[in-house]
This record gives sequence, C-alpha cells and structure tokens, in this order.
Amino acid sequence: MVTTIKGDLPCGQQEIVTSTCSTDCSTDAAGAAEIVNPIPAVVEELAEEFKSGRFTSHIEPVPIPSKEEVIKLVEQVQRILFPGYFTSMILRPENLEYYLGQQLSLLYENLARQISSAIRHDCFRHNQECTRCGERSYELAAGLVKSLPEIRKLLESDIEATLEGDPAAANRDQVIFSYPGLFATMVYRLAHKLHRLKVPLLPRIMSEHAFHRTAIDINPAASIGGKFFIDHGAGVVIGATTKIGCQVRIYQGVTLGALSLPRDAGEKLRNVKRHPTIEDNVIIYANATILGGETVVGARSVIGGNVWVTESISPDTKVLLKQPQLVYLGQGEEI
Repeated sequence: MVTTIKGDLPCGQQEIVTSTCSTDCSTDAAGAAEIVNPIPAVVEELAEEFKSGRFTSHIEPVPIPSKEEVIKLVEQVQRILFPGYFTSMILRPENLEYYLGQQLSLLYENLARQISSAIRHDCFRHNQECTRCGERSYELAAGLVKSLPEIRKLLESDIEATLEGDPAAANRDQVIFSYPGLFATMVYRLAHKLHRLKVPLLPRIMSEHAFHRTAIDINPAASIGGKFFIDHGAGVVIGATTKIGCQVRIYQGVTLGALSLPRDAGEKLRNVKRHPTIEDNVIIYANATILGGETVVGARSVIGGNVWVTESISPDTKVLLKQPQLVYLGQGEEI
C-alpha cells in the first residue's frame, strides 16, 4: 500500500491519498489460491456419516412436523380458549359462534396436518407398518378438539387458584394476559392430552415452546389436577412421572424430579415412576427440591423454601429449614 502526502498544503490540511499496490493484491491472490478449499472434504465426511446412520438426521421421504407450525397451533388454541384476548377482532355475542367455528375449523385442519407428519415420521423412523395415517391424524385431531371444553374448565379453575393465591393478581384479565404460570399450564394441558392420545413429537415441541417463553419445564406426561397455580415460575421443573393433586401451589425454582439415575437409565427406567407424588392442597415454596418416585407429599402439607426432600411426608406436615445464623458486620469489622 502506498501513501502520498501533498506537501504544498498548510500544516494540518495536508491531503493524504491512499492507493493499493497491484503487486500486493496479486501476491495475496496467489497465496489464497494455494489454500485447499475445505468444503468438499467436509461435505463428503458429513454426508457419509448422515447416510450411514452414525449421525442422527432426518433424511427421509416423509415430512417432519414443523416447529413453527406447532407454535402457531398453540397460539390458535389460545385464541379459542380465551376469545377476545389475543385477536384484534372485536367479538360480540352475535359473532362469537362464527368466530369460534372459523378458528376451530382452521385448528382441526392444521393440527391434523402436523399429526399426520408426526405419525408418518415415526412409522418410517421405526420401520413400522403404516396404516390409515391420514385417517388417524383426523381422529386424533378430533380427540383434542373435543377435549377443549374440559381443558377450558380446568384452566378456569387454574385462574381461580391464581386469584386466591396471589394478592398481586388484580383480576382475570391480568392473569390471562400476563401470568407465565397460566401460559405454561395451558400448554401443558394441551400437550398432556396429545400425549394421552399417543401423538408423537408434538407434545414435546409444545412443552419446549412453553419453556422458552416462561422458563417453566413441565413434561407432557405428568399428571396435574385442577386449581393448579405456579407463582412467578422461572426455574420450575416437573418430571414426566410426577403426579400432582388438586389445588396445589408452587413457587419459582421448585424441582419435582428423579433421584440420581444410572448411566443406562434411559432404557431401564423409561416406564418406571421416578418423580414424586404431590397430594391435594400442598404448597411448595421457592427453590424446594422433591425427588424420587416413591416420595409422597401428603395432603395439606407445606414445603418451605430451599428444602431438599427425598422421603415421604405425612399429611398436614410443615417441612422447614432452621433459620440460618446471620452475621452483621459494620465498617472495618471482621469475623
């Protein structure tokens, strides 16, 4: 690179003219040409691993469910279950049935399409004999659609539990619009129904969407009764074989999980109960951890914050940590 300074200009106003030397460019180009392009070799290596099955992939002649479309389904169900809240359309008694009919028709078709992709993918992946895939997808979609009134009743009870348990909850509108616990519970109840219908893939896609929205991780296989309230919510984990009764309240950071598992737990314990049972009217405060498939928290018990529980608790029991000793130091003081 050559830099020329015109000396006939006053100090501070000298014009600097920069030009690129053609010799340097040709040298750089020659050096670049000597570098071996890594792309063909990497393509060949990755393609071989994918085609051989050593790397998991979806190189199959059937479509896989679309994560984006499944998220749209969740949003569509939310508009159906909470009409008027998540749409710009003004709803009145005279157009409510038209609105619900239109939304449910779209949901039915879109859901059947994603279920069909999930079933076909599952059949092809596991070398199953595919029978009535298209027809079954509509039957399963109908199963979820028919369950929506019952799911909505459960969600109404969850809203009531929120209003009863949280003095900061001003009204139902606020809970529906802005409480992450209700959103996570709604998605769980939809995913749980699809899980019970034995729809592959879609329930976990839904639960992962709820986790990314709320930091609340509820496995679709868990069993949760009505009047369920998650306050604040971030960091809550509810494992697949957890059983939760009615009118249970839990706070942020609560884990309902499994005890330490062996390396081969994926196969050995897949259908074994490994997460706790929480009976009716239990309150579990922030950052409590309750582990184990044989652990039962009895009805009307209270589990304090930061408690670690691995054994069953009788009904009407409070489990609390002793108050820690706090040390207060003034300026210049040491322990």
